[in-house]
Amino acid sequence: MAHQSDLIAADIAAYLDAHQNKSLLRFITCGSVDDGKSTLIGRLLYDSKMIFEDQMAALEADSRRVGTQGGDIDFALLVDGLAAEREQGITIDVAYRFFSTDRRKFIVADTPGHEQYTRNMVTGASTADAAVILIDARRGVLTQTRRHAYLVSLLGIRHVILAVNKMDLMGWSQAVFDEIVADFSAFAERIGVEDFHAVPMSALRGDNIAEASGRSPWYAGPPLMTLLETLPVDDDLSADPFRMPVQWVNRPDLDFRGFSGLVAAGTVRPGDPVRVAPSGKTSTVARIVTADGDLDRAVAGQSITLTLADEIDVSRGDVLAAADAPPEAADQFEATLVWMDDEAMLPGRPYLLKIGARLVGATITEPKHKVDVNTLEQRPAKRLELNEIGVCNLSLDAAVAFDPYAANRDLGGFILIDRISNRTVGAGMLHFALRRAHNIHWQDLSVDKAARAAIKNQRGRVVWLTGLSGAGKSTIANLVEKRLHADGRHTYLLDGDNVRHGLNRDLGFTEEDRVENIRRVAEVSKLMVDAGLIVLVSFISPFRAERRMARDLMAPGEFVEVHVDTPLAVAEARDVKGLYKKARAGELKNFTGIDSPYEAPEAPEIVVDTTTMTAEQAAERIAAWLDQAEPPTDFSI
Repeated sequence: MAHQSDLIAADIAAYLDAHQNKSLLRFITCGSVDDGKSTLIGRLLYDSKMIFEDQMAALEADSRRVGTQGGDIDFALLVDGLAAEREQGITIDVAYRFFSTDRRKFIVADTPGHEQYTRNMVTGASTADAAVILIDARRGVLTQTRRHAYLVSLLGIRHVILAVNKMDLMGWSQAVFDEIVADFSAFAERIGVEDFHAVPMSALRGDNIAEASGRSPWYAGPPLMTLLETLPVDDDLSADPFRMPVQWVNRPDLDFRGFSGLVAAGTVRPGDPVRVAPSGKTSTVARIVTADGDLDRAVAGQSITLTLADEIDVSRGDVLAAADAPPEAADQFEATLVWMDDEAMLPGRPYLLKIGARLVGATITEPKHKVDVNTLEQRPAKRLELNEIGVCNLSLDAAVAFDPYAANRDLGGFILIDRISNRTVGAGMLHFALRRAHNIHWQDLSVDKAARAAIKNQRGRVVWLTGLSGAGKSTIANLVEKRLHADGRHTYLLDGDNVRHGLNRDLGFTEEDRVENIRRVAEVSKLMVDAGLIVLVSFISPFRAERRMARDLMAPGEFVEVHVDTPLAVAEARDVKGLYKKARAGELKNFTGIDSPYEAPEAPEIVVDTTTMTAEQAAERIAAWLDQAEPPTDFSI
């Protein structure tokens, strides 16, 4: 190594043994643009003697070629790995680096300073124990400084170090340092950061990084490296009630059934009573199994496999917990949500929610407000855009075990995933279960779906016609219902315009209202299918996500998607209602096909091309498909 640990040279075995038993601190660097985050991490790597000779040679060459220090070593180049980062001199992606000292191991995440990369900063902070917030002494506390400090507080990072960088450019003025610390302290009090350490330093020159600097005799505190070495690694989670999300059901043979996972909190021993959440089943721990043999005790942070004394149902995503202090289980919550996708969050749109190892369907039922992280002002919101933060109500399609995020990150943190693209679109923190989640229960009914379908001698279905305005959906749906009614079938037609006269009269045509429009109709359709009816739904329903949501509400085979395929030019030429003319004139906003998108079905059960067949022929094709798909005698569901 260019900077080699003295212990490595003296006794490699002793070094490895000492290294294995060091504690690990995960921390992030954050702040505004050009405040020296990457330079600081490069300096930490250099001062901790973690740069190999070939890396040092490459760094010196890169510093001469693309550095910003006039040919001197540019430590930021050790971290800024993307070409765009080096060209612009900024951090874009989260860069993780490992280094160690004689006292501790570290994983540091260098997070972006630009507001547009806030989601990247949240990603880096999600697993951090501490945060180093950098401030350029020339500029003081900026808007982005406040943004990142708020996010640090929001994500539950309890250890904060305020690194006032570039003090050499301010003549190491104590007055400048004190003013910055006072300004930050006033904001920290508002966001709940009760304690922080402030360090004056120069990352580029190495002042107050690894050793105290003689240039700041008025500063009596420790240098940054000493602070990082002595911060408590984490709270003592072993004293909390036992929690272990099940990541894997381990069945290597017929004689062994164990449940593997990382202990998220507490302590467990053989013989301890445990409860499975959310099911509530109980048993006792028989063994604690690891690759190195059985243990007498396991604590938070250990990966283990538990075997139980009883054969009870435990699945991936369940939580094994202390029997006398189990986590709550609920399907409705209040949560803080950080939106991380270019496409806005829309209430009512279905997403997937991952909490621990559990994956469930979720919708955001009610955005309460969004937070201006620069002023902490709460503002009304119907949607969240990229990088915005809001407080929302969530509704899940199944109960999950949880602890509030403030008590346990593993059981209180979640991500939202787009159902179609599988993109991670948001990250959030659960606050508490809504009271109505505990007060509403399913009522058992004596007459079920199968009985209602059997008495009608048919199977309930939803025939969902989607297409542009003017495609002919309503005309075709009406003809299909006439045909089915003549055959003695029990039907009902839900037409887009008709429903907006009653059930959905309060909704407009914004994206949010369109999502809610389809959600309500899908729920009504589900009830009608449960009643044994064949439901014809004639709605533009422009978004795939909402049609997917409607399909997911039904049992397999109950949802029949019909794409009434008509080119925009043909639909606009028909323009029976004059809507396209109004839209083109700017009198009708958010009109599908003009200034709002239509997402055509990707794999519909039926496609009818109205440019090559009449409405009667299209209706006959749909009815014939239903006739062929109808089971003749077996109506069990």
